[in-house]
Amino acid sequence: MRDIHCHILPGVDDGASSIRKSLQMLEAAQAAGITSIVCTPHVRKPYFDYDAMWDAFELLQSQAGGFPLQMGWEVNHGELMRLGLDWADYLHFDGSNEFLLELSTGCTAYDFRDYERTIFALQGKGYEVIIAHPERYAAIQKDIGLAQRLVDMGCKLQASADYVSGGRFGKEKKYARRMLKEGLYTYLASDAHRVDHYRDFEKAKQDFGL
Repeated sequence: MRDIHCHILPGVDDGASSIRKSLQMLEAAQAAGITSIVCTPHVRKPYFDYDAMWDAFELLQSQAGGFPLQMGWEVNHGELMRLGLDWADYLHFDGSNEFLLELSTGCTAYDFRDYERTIFALQGKGYEVIIAHPERYAAIQKDIGLAQRLVDMGCKLQASADYVSGGRFGKEKKYARRMLKEGLYTYLASDAHRVDHYRDFEKAKQDFGL
């Protein structure tokens, strides 16, 4: 089972703070049935340091005992706009055309006009856009039809497993279950920042029939 969203790289964002903790997370991931991981550090303030993140990936890869790891990124829409769309060529999943895009948690339906323009631009560059944890976004919580709109545009939606315990903001469970029931999700990911997040992943696997 491939985990496409995980903050396992050491010392580069709000995930693993050391290589020791990264390796503990890796052990927990394997115990949860994960067979490969895309490492997706945050591309947003205050964390983004491209070279340091690649260094962290290479360090983890050197100590992972051959476990399949892929370098990727969780790219915040606002930060991508600040950096410029040309940065997409450096921030897709290494070796594939997948691009993990994070929207604003407090977004409104009005914001989706900007998101759609960005998504079309990314697709025009040949990228398959994956939307990270849509269950967290205020606009989608207010109107689930916006999630369907993203799917109709060709995006794939990724649930973060912490929805089973309420999610990052305490109210995502209801919205995630509704999107799951309506068949809007393509991916379940751990979005793990620490070892105990894999407990939620184990529970969420049952909802997804994995």
